[in-house]
Amino acid sequence: MSVTRNIKCPNCGVFNTNKEYCKNCNTLISHEKKRDLKEEAYKEALIKEAKEKLNKPNLAERLKKHPFFLYRVIGWILYSAFLVVSAIGALLAWFIAMVAAG
Repeated sequence: MSVTRNIKCPNCGVFNTNKEYCKNCNTLISHEKKRDLKEEAYKEALIKEAKEKLNKPNLAERLKKHPFFLYRVIGWILYSAFLVVSAIGALLAWFIAMVAAG
């Protein structure tokens, strides 16, 4: 059993029956299609944002690849310092968990 939908085109005012686009001016009139297009655009925006985030390295990574030798050294020092601080934090968290566990 099919439902007949009469939708008035907001652009030209022509009534259309069971159409996604206006038969007179070819304007999108289907609310379902508009919602699907919005969802698709939102997903594409999320994907674009994630790709940009992956393509933007942090300061230490950019300095490690810099053509000037001194900047590369500073980049490696920053990277190493970050790793050492992360390792100390992980060991401290592990130690606190072991003490709390008894």
